[in-house]
Amino acid sequence: MTRTCTQTKTFLKTIFEQAVNSVTAAEALPPALPIMPPKGQTLILGAGKAAAAMAEIAQRRLDYPLRGMVVTRYGHECRLPDETIEVISAAHPVPDMQSNNAALNMLAMAQACTPDDRLIFLASGGGSSVLALPAPGISFSQKQDVVRHLLHSGARISQINCVRKHLSAIKGGRLAAISGTPDVQTFIISDVVGDDPAAIASGPTIADPTTLADARTIIEQYGTPHEKTITAALFDPANETPKPGSVPGRHSVIAKAADALDCVTHSAQKSGWTVKNLGDHIEGEARDIGAAHAKLALSLQKHGQQTLLISGGETTVTVRHKNGCGGRNLEYLAGLALGLNGAPGIIALACDTDGIDGSEDNAGAFVTPTTLTRASSCGMNLLNDLDKNQTYRFFEALDDLIITGPTLTNVNDMRIIAIQS
Repeated sequence: MTRTCTQTKTFLKTIFEQAVNSVTAAEALPPALPIMPPKGQTLILGAGKAAAAMAEIAQRRLDYPLRGMVVTRYGHECRLPDETIEVISAAHPVPDMQSNNAALNMLAMAQACTPDDRLIFLASGGGSSVLALPAPGISFSQKQDVVRHLLHSGARISQINCVRKHLSAIKGGRLAAISGTPDVQTFIISDVVGDDPAAIASGPTIADPTTLADARTIIEQYGTPHEKTITAALFDPANETPKPGSVPGRHSVIAKAADALDCVTHSAQKSGWTVKNLGDHIEGEARDIGAAHAKLALSLQKHGQQTLLISGGETTVTVRHKNGCGGRNLEYLAGLALGLNGAPGIIALACDTDGIDGSEDNAGAFVTPTTLTRASSCGMNLLNDLDKNQTYRFFEALDDLIITGPTLTNVNDMRIIAIQS
């Protein structure tokens, strides 16, 4: 059955929502939680866009006393059953003083644990920003400047997090290392390519395999503000992170992008679609990945099958204009639309599973065969807007933005291209 444009858009949004629901804390966390209490107390700490939702589930499911604190991005809060676990909000993607204060409080709480206590850490994407405490000798404003610079440079998130960990007093396993208990259990909703536990939220409770030398190489490639201070910090052995085998605890990745893609595959196949899954590991400049996927979609269309081309991962955006607006998914869709050039029968959705693409209010947007012609009739030029990092303006004018609000989970970007003859 060939669907109309409206029907296809509705179908794509529905299976996207189903996929997001499959990787929420409510679905993923309960089976992983420790049922038996420790001898002492249980401290719940956490950081990331899903941290408050994870804390709520832990508090509802664990039938023994809990206390603690989690920090999440502004707007990603939720109501907990009681106030024994405090929820703090902080800034993303560049930290603010709330991030700093949360880190100081969590270090103190972890250090106060006794050997009979248990520390449960709830980690999810966004934790690197909302939990931030500079290493000694680096001011908070300097740390903000470095993060802002790297985010705009086109560096991969794994590279940014490597630098973050080596300029931090809490990341890269340091929180677990300072804990007074060996019973440290970390539950993770992954938003990074490869699902490396040490990379998600920059791993406050996970030993770090990266090194100061790795961080220096990244800074050499992309540069940094406050070069003298940052270089000195990255040559200081005191800023090396705890290495595997040196910190206590165990961890479990409870939800990841591959799970969400599996959900899309299952739903689509039940509806009669052939699915081509490119995997959850896509990285690269967003606009270039969009152009490459356009070529692949056009090639698949020649086979005459009703096909969904799906992928996950985290692309990057090189910011050319600081006053631009529009995140990775919109830049991906811009590259896709330009590559498709109005080809009939191909409709796409690209969204961030946390509900926020970059720093705007949208999760992502749609591309349809009429995207370019409708833009032209409004006097807009997609290539010009893309070059100015103004893709939000472009898709907003076409009424093609997808606005979900914060989803309280985060397994990164999802792209779904519906291909019909």
